[in-house]
Amino acid sequence: MQRVAVVGASGYTGVELLRLLSRHPATQLVSVTSRQYAGQSVGEVFPSLQGSLDLVFEDVDPARLADRADLVFTAVPHQAAMEMIPALLEAGCRVVDLSADFRIRSQAVYEEWYQAHTAPELLAEAVYGLPELFRKEIPAARLIANPGCYPTSVALALAPLLEGRLIDPATIIVDSKSGTSGAGRAAKVDSLYCEVNEGFKAYGLPRHRHTPEIEQTLGQLAGRDVTISFTPHLLPVNRGILSTCYASLGAPLTLDALHSLYRKRYAGETFVRVLQQGRLPNISQVRGSNFCDIGLALDERTGRVVVLAAIDNLVKGAAGQAVQNMNLMLALPETTGLLIPPVFP
Repeated sequence: MQRVAVVGASGYTGVELLRLLSRHPATQLVSVTSRQYAGQSVGEVFPSLQGSLDLVFEDVDPARLADRADLVFTAVPHQAAMEMIPALLEAGCRVVDLSADFRIRSQAVYEEWYQAHTAPELLAEAVYGLPELFRKEIPAARLIANPGCYPTSVALALAPLLEGRLIDPATIIVDSKSGTSGAGRAAKVDSLYCEVNEGFKAYGLPRHRHTPEIEQTLGQLAGRDVTISFTPHLLPVNRGILSTCYASLGAPLTLDALHSLYRKRYAGETFVRVLQQGRLPNISQVRGSNFCDIGLALDERTGRVVVLAAIDNLVKGAAGQAVQNMNLMLALPETTGLLIPPVFP
C-alpha cells in the first residue's frame, strides 16, 4: 500500500480528495491536516464521511508528514502551497499540488497575476498534470502542478483542433460557467445562498487568474503564443463547469470530420467522452465523476467551430485529476479508484 497524506483537507477540494482516497484500493491515507479543525475527527467535521475514515485532523508538520507519507496532496490556497512544498520535497515526499503556485512556468507571468513567488527554482521542475495531454512527463515527476478547473475543460475541448492546426488561435473565445463550489468553502458575501440563488452573473473580468494558465497550455498545443478572450460566470448550482469555446476554422471542415478527429484523438482516454452528433454536454451528466464530456457544433454560416466541455469542477477539475496523477506517479493503473459513474439526478 502506498502511504498518502492530504494537506488542507477541510475545503471542498480537500473533502473530495478524502472521499476518493477513502475507497482507493492501493493507497493508505495516513494523515489529513487542517489548522482550523486540528484535533477534530474527519467524521465530526464532515458527517458525510462518518464510517469511511478513522482519522483526526492535525496541524501541518512537513517533517512529520515525510516520515509517514510517500506522497502528499497540497490542497491549500496559492502562496500557502509555495511556502510548504520546498520543505516537503526536501524531506523526500512527492507532491501533487492543487494550488496555482506551480502551474505557470514564467515567474514574471505568475507574479503579474498573483503575487511574489518564493520558490521560483521549482517552476521549471513542476510537471503540468493534465494526463490526457502530458501523460509521459508525469510518472517520473517529483512535483505535479494539478491544473485548474477552467483550464482543464478548455484544454481538453480545444486540444485536437490546436494540435491539428485546424483553427486560428487568435480567434479563440471561451465562455465558461461554474458552480459555486469553485469559489471555495470560506465564507464570502458573493457566494452566500441569497446572493447566488436565482441569479446568474459574470465575474473576474477582464483578468481572471486562470487566463494565463489557459493561454500557456493552448500555446503549447498550438506551437505559438495564444491570447484568448475568457469570460467566467457563476451558476446557482453546487458543482460543474460548462465551457463553450469558439474559434474560426482555418479551412472548411465538415461536422463528420470534426467528430472523427475528436474520437480518434481521445479513443484511448477513459475519462474523455466525445458525445454523438446532435448531443451536447450537460453538467448534470458528469456530477461526482472524473469524466469530461465533449460536444461539437459547426456554424457553417460564420466558419466557426463550437466545442463544449462539461466537467465536475471538484473531480476532473481538481481532486479526481489529482488522484489520476497520483496513480501515474505510483505506477498504478491510471483509472484506479476513479471509475465512479456520475450521480444522476
